[in-house]
Amino acid sequence: VQLQASGGGSVQAGGSLRLSCAASGLTFSSATVGWFRQAPGKKRELVATVSSGGRTNYADSVKGRFTISRDNGENTVYLQLSSLEPDDTAVYYCNARFIATAYWGQGTLVTVSS
Repeated sequence: VQLQASGGGSVQAGGSLRLSCAASGLTFSSATVGWFRQAPGKKRELVATVSSGGRTNYADSVKGRFTISRDNGENTVYLQLSSLEPDDTAVYYCNARFIATAYWGQGTLVTVSS
């Protein structure tokens, strides 16, 4: 299984970014997929997930600002980041869970300056 994340970068507060994660080697449409992040000196935390049925779940800190979506035809999960804040600065990791097994992609760095 491979998860290839892209789309990170440096933006000013209030800006937007779109992260993408392309998956291969698993039945993508049957997996719960999502994004986690890890800021310097902090534990990795959930950002958002979307189930195989399309149910979404967001961390309280990003509700109303981030939107997760999936394209099963392209085996890709997206995370639209809007109204970014300096506290959103972190390495963002995509994740896929399928039959009790979790897979991780490499991280993509998002840096938000004030």
